[in-house]
Amino acid sequence: MALVKRMKTAENFFGQIVIGPPGSGKTTYCGKVYDFYKDKLNRKVEVINIDPANENMNYNPKIDIMQLITVEEVMQNLNLGPNGALMYCIEYLEENFDWLLNQLMEIKDSYLIFDMPGQVELYTHHSSLKCIFEKLEKLNYHLCAVHMIDSHYCSDPPKFISTLLLSLSTMMQVALPHVNVLSKADLLKRNASKLDFGLDFYTDVLDLEYLLDLLDDGQFTKKFKKLNAAIVELIQDYGLVAFIPLDVKSEKSLLELKSAIDKANGYIYGSGEERSIQALLSCAVGARTETERYDVDYM
Repeated sequence: MALVKRMKTAENFFGQIVIGPPGSGKTTYCGKVYDFYKDKLNRKVEVINIDPANENMNYNPKIDIMQLITVEEVMQNLNLGPNGALMYCIEYLEENFDWLLNQLMEIKDSYLIFDMPGQVELYTHHSSLKCIFEKLEKLNYHLCAVHMIDSHYCSDPPKFISTLLLSLSTMMQVALPHVNVLSKADLLKRNASKLDFGLDFYTDVLDLEYLLDLLDDGQFTKKFKKLNAAIVELIQDYGLVAFIPLDVKSEKSLLELKSAIDKANGYIYGSGEERSIQALLSCAVGARTETERYDVDYM
């Protein structure tokens, strides 16, 4: 009944779903973006925690799944391991979607940031979160998936190929507008001399034939030459994966990522935020103009 009532409204709601493997910096990003949007852009914003094992939040969530269910409780009561307990929690949230929706309905005129769990199977083949996202889309929630990957995976060709496959699989399964992010970009730039290629190769996912040469010469990957070639061809045929580097300590970096996300989910900012953005741009040394930024059509 609540779903039907909400669908009759003409309101539109905007936000981002922050996903990615454990250790990629999701919760840190959510806290930084909350402060940046609120303090620098004058954007009303709220963070929603959907990770039932998130005990180190650096923000105060408006909605917290841990008030509904926690991994620790499930492990104790159902004798499950950490991964099984987390899957149970997300399935329980899907079954109790009205619990989430009723609290979302109390949030007025705010941009939403969803801090999500890190288990990759939730985004590659498990259906509960996808069903939750689909329900929200039908209720005029315009969401963008922000897929965070630790940039240290660029240092090793097999790991980078695995990252590309994970990103592609996640994009296909989640089926939301999608922005891929290389987190901890400050560390990546600091160690750029140790990389096999320039930074643009990894962010723009340039000609992977060069990466294939490294795979074919690798000690453990050279015996899989046909498989390596097939994987590279698959990624290039789809042509969907590219990355935006992110340094959460840099306002310029946060601003560039914000622009890509706003473009992906269709968010239209008001004049107050526009003035804030122009002020930030004028203060940023070497800041690029709007047309010089990442002008990529994300899925």
